[in-house]
Amino acid sequence: MAIINVYHYDAFSTIPNQGNPAGVVLDGEHLTEEQMLAIAEKVGFNETAFPLPSHIADLRIRFFTPGHEINLCGHATMATIYALATRGMLGDRTELTIETLAGVLPLRLHRGEKNVLRITMMQAAPQFQPFNGSLAELAQSIGIEEQDIAADMPTVYGSTGTWTLIVPVASLAACERMKPDNARFPAILQEMPRSSVHPFCLETYDSAAHMHARHFSSPFSGTIEDPVTGTASGVMGAYFAQHIRSEPTLNLVVEQGQEIGRDGRVEVTVMNGSEVTITGTAVYVGEFAVEI
Repeated sequence: MAIINVYHYDAFSTIPNQGNPAGVVLDGEHLTEEQMLAIAEKVGFNETAFPLPSHIADLRIRFFTPGHEINLCGHATMATIYALATRGMLGDRTELTIETLAGVLPLRLHRGEKNVLRITMMQAAPQFQPFNGSLAELAQSIGIEEQDIAADMPTVYGSTGTWTLIVPVASLAACERMKPDNARFPAILQEMPRSSVHPFCLETYDSAAHMHARHFSSPFSGTIEDPVTGTASGVMGAYFAQHIRSEPTLNLVVEQGQEIGRDGRVEVTVMNGSEVTITGTAVYVGEFAVEI
């Protein structure tokens, strides 16, 4: 039996218990993959991150849901880099690269308003694949009606590191009504049965935001809903550039988490329709130990 210290940070917010919680294990170099998964299951957050040495980048990060390892996680990256930086483990570095299963990605650290540490991370190149399933069944699986899905925009799979199904909906009211039945997702998402589901609308709570979203987990991940999703916000920005408004440089604010009391913001920049970065911060909440 081993005791593992886990540091809890909330990403995409400066307020504890808002944004998206992530576990960070700072001394995980000796852990096996099976142990990392066991820790993530015990922690129970949507993701737990393990920063490790890398031979091809400044840092390697592995990301685990309670059910499996994933290629890339935006909010857990924010939490990990914030943890390392504020604990003095990055020195005075303001630029670095991270090795992930989605590739080697550059990061930049900078200070925003009120001297808040902000982290900008490059996403993998956006990819899209058609969804050929039933919109009626999809709507039912997230607790809305087929007519709530916007007919003037496509429902597609998208990825800037992790695949999700992007579902445009007509109104904020539809987002508020959503109650996911995650167990139904694999049968409906036949092209990518392990994909999550990411509905969004252009109506927002915050007048400064451009998009509002929710994120429903794959049932294989062991969680139900991700409060504020970094990589999905990134691909949503690329979707916005492709289907809603195209500009050489798009600067977007995505809000998420309001329906479940975890208000957060992700800033997304899309250059030339295909170079995507996300920017956010994090806040330390506390630490706890798990036994494996």
